[in-house]
Amino acid sequence: MERFQDKVVIITGGGSGLGRAAALQMAKEGANLVLVDVDKEGLETSKKEILSASPNATIELFEANVAHESEVKQYVEHTINTFGKIDGFFNNAGIEGKQNLTEDYEVEEFQRVVKINLDGVFYGMKYVLKEMKRQGFGSIVNTASVGGIRGVGNQSGYAASKHGVVGLTRNSGVEYGQYGVSIKAIAPGAIMTPMVEGSLKQIGGENWEEAGKEFVSVNPMKRFGKPEEIGYLVAFLLSSQADFINAAVIPIDGGQSYQY
Repeated sequence: MERFQDKVVIITGGGSGLGRAAALQMAKEGANLVLVDVDKEGLETSKKEILSASPNATIELFEANVAHESEVKQYVEHTINTFGKIDGFFNNAGIEGKQNLTEDYEVEEFQRVVKINLDGVFYGMKYVLKEMKRQGFGSIVNTASVGGIRGVGNQSGYAASKHGVVGLTRNSGVEYGQYGVSIKAIAPGAIMTPMVEGSLKQIGGENWEEAGKEFVSVNPMKRFGKPEEIGYLVAFLLSSQADFINAAVIPIDGGQSYQY
């Protein structure tokens, strides 16, 4: 099944984790990819893994910090100059930040997390939506989180930013559906990525693997999610099969967000 034959997809945070997993899946289905990340080595690793699995894939790498509006504008312009259109946008780059009670959460850390997770998503939507409106088609998937639809504790910056992503998704979905553009968000739970591993190390230090086992013990499915499971979902949501899904937030968390 090649749902992305001749399609152009931008993926931010494409140098690792969920972005890499989604890129791998869509490359298998024929997508032309523009991978964006602040980590140059991560981008190169992603490209190597994708070409190993899909030797004929077309991949552009663009080093950028999504917290800087000018760099976001540049990766969008690069995509248009290279391919002439944007069919899909996985607006995914983000960080967790440090864990702390709200009263002890450093202002600078709060601002840093929001700048990347929320401002970066807004900048991406701002410039990509302009192109999609002009085209009359396109699909966007934003990465929110379980922490964007419920409280998680000790993550003021992360929770605030991800709740903001949910709000942006719903608001813009209402605005742009009339132009043939669908906008949705995913709300992953604990997916075993480098970011989640870093979070567990904040909690458990050298015993982070044991902390991980305890963390997922309360999940209805008793395990971490896999990056490729996110890749499958994102590929579906960015495909034409999901065009009528708009302004929606789809949890992928093993049922975590639905329990007390």
